[in-house]
Amino acid sequence: MTTTFVNGRVLLPEGIRQNVCVVVAGDRIEAISDAAPEGTNIVDLAGDLLLPGFIDVQVNGGGGRLFNEDPSVETVGIMAAAHRRFGTTGLLPTLISDDLSVVRKGIAAVEDAIEAGVPGILGIHIEGPFLSRARRGIHLASMLQDFDDRLLEMVASARRGKVIVTVAPECVTPSQITGLVQAGAVVCAGHSDADYETVKAAINAGASGFTHLFNGMSQLTNRAPGMVGAALEDRSTYAGIIIDGYHLHPASFRVALNAKGADRLMLVTDAMAAAGSEEREFTLQGRTISREGQRLVNEDGVLAGSTLTMVEAVANAIEQGQISLPTAVQMASLTPAHFLGLQDETGAIAPGLRADLVVVRADFTVVSSWIGGKGVNSDGMNVSAK
Repeated sequence: MTTTFVNGRVLLPEGIRQNVCVVVAGDRIEAISDAAPEGTNIVDLAGDLLLPGFIDVQVNGGGGRLFNEDPSVETVGIMAAAHRRFGTTGLLPTLISDDLSVVRKGIAAVEDAIEAGVPGILGIHIEGPFLSRARRGIHLASMLQDFDDRLLEMVASARRGKVIVTVAPECVTPSQITGLVQAGAVVCAGHSDADYETVKAAINAGASGFTHLFNGMSQLTNRAPGMVGAALEDRSTYAGIIIDGYHLHPASFRVALNAKGADRLMLVTDAMAAAGSEEREFTLQGRTISREGQRLVNEDGVLAGSTLTMVEAVANAIEQGQISLPTAVQMASLTPAHFLGLQDETGAIAPGLRADLVVVRADFTVVSSWIGGKGVNSDGMNVSAK
């Protein structure tokens, strides 16, 4: 039995189309057609938007749970369920700097979650602990350390999903970056005070991304381009960016978009436990994190991730970046898919790709999310047999 989405505005690679049907067979998109086939389940979109599901490569928590505090399959499942409500059909649970024993548990939890079929888990993001003390942000200074070859062994042992590792280039050697890449990691630069030349050496060694561009890194100045300058200049690398109204000015976002393009700039949430919940405060590695509106800070006023969801990030990108819906959605779906090497699996609405989809109203309310052709939050959808 197939499922066919009808009567909506569908974002295809060539743009938004009306009066087309999206036919799903099993976990894949089978066809984009003018009419629904006979004997199919009909999903009536009632004029809403059908978009490719969002992919978030930096998710610390959600639904009241933090991955660092409990790196378990249960936590992964709760986080994924919380973010699915806001259109995220693929994510990487993220650990900030911690003891390597916690990293080992996190890798195991993600692998077990994927094996158990928890919807939407694409891998793990290990953000630290080989980071700069000068640019550590919310990361505990006591957790930062010199490079440890045990991480290479952990990355190489990962059997399922993608592994992103964020390092500060001045805290590791180019050969260590190359070693991580050879072990199977996608290496990002971040939380770094490195100069331009050190960042370029990291890129040449295999680093392919930047973690939350502008935040936690050496800035661009006239004689010292820093990490920001290196990131903006380089068109081969990708960069995550947090568009929540607190992490950076809209003009900075527009500069980054003009420099790198929507095919290299990715929307991320950097979401903490409060995302998808009503929690006003929570504990992160023994510190109280408070919610001030939609802003998260520790007792010293340091930003501590966000409460952002991906659908909010898309809406904010349209407004702050002065860009079109297709461009913003590209940054939330196809671009991160390319970054992870998953563009042949997901990230767009096209025949042969996995049916990872989100139904969104004009006001950016998420109606439902579908992962591998299965509705995982389909309240209010009109599904009938034809």
